[in-house]
Amino acid sequence: MSSAASSADAGRGAVYDRGYRPYDGPRGRRGAATLALYKASMRRALGLRRPWRQKVAPFVLLGVVTIPAIVNVGIGYVTRDRFDGFQIITYREYVGVSSALLLFVALVAPDVMCPDRRHRVLPLMFARPLLGVDYVVAKVGSITTILFAFSFLPQVVLFVGNMLVSNSALDYVGDHLDVLWKVPLAVAVLSLYYATIGCALSSRTARRIVAGASVIGLFLLTSISSSVIVGDSSVEGGGYGGLINVLAMPLHLRDVIFLGHIDPDSPLSGVAGGGLLALACYLVVLCTGAMVLWWRYRWVER
Repeated sequence: MSSAASSADAGRGAVYDRGYRPYDGPRGRRGAATLALYKASMRRALGLRRPWRQKVAPFVLLGVVTIPAIVNVGIGYVTRDRFDGFQIITYREYVGVSSALLLFVALVAPDVMCPDRRHRVLPLMFARPLLGVDYVVAKVGSITTILFAFSFLPQVVLFVGNMLVSNSALDYVGDHLDVLWKVPLAVAVLSLYYATIGCALSSRTARRIVAGASVIGLFLLTSISSSVIVGDSSVEGGGYGGLINVLAMPLHLRDVIFLGHIDPDSPLSGVAGGGLLALACYLVVLCTGAMVLWWRYRWVER
């Protein structure tokens, strides 16, 4: 009889009191969950709280894009008695140098997006007060913030350095007041664009290598195709080929911000309304990436 009872108890199992207590504190809402995910994504992208190897790539790239500013300031200091305000690179051109951070996007966007899908933690995240749009905002926002910081910091170094080596710091600031709003705007346009594309492509796969290759492949393919079309004199209206260069799209808007028009050396310079067309293509690519992300995580949320 006792053996039968013990076997019945074993079949039912047992519940052990481990001393867990219910949480009676305040519960965060959607904003708190989104902010926590945003911070965690930034830490992962920068390699914080991770092995030192994960920190190498971000900060090496930051050093690379800062080198032109340091060299420019150094030459300006050496030649300040002969040339006032000497520059080997302008603020507009420096925004183009920041496009080298595309490599950073190809490395970091997959690292931020793919593990959640590979480890199947998305259903767990959306079990909390977190919607698909919150997830997208946190992920894209974290990469956009880092890209903005990495692109804007070298500009600050360049501006402050040029100001200090000039004959009159106040005159230099007065002559370059427009830079104080043009640079942040151009950098924001570039950062949001690259971050959205990188996250959209990375959301379609759980493999980081595939995601990174797709990011680089998209930019290379469109750049090469655009160059072939523009360089082919037999193609009528070849200047429109510049519109398919996904890599250069934010750089066209940079020219509009700084110059008020498309750069004369750009393929779009010979196209009527080239600035408006570049803006339209920029918005189309940006909205397409946002829709891909929304659809992907709206489906998971359901």
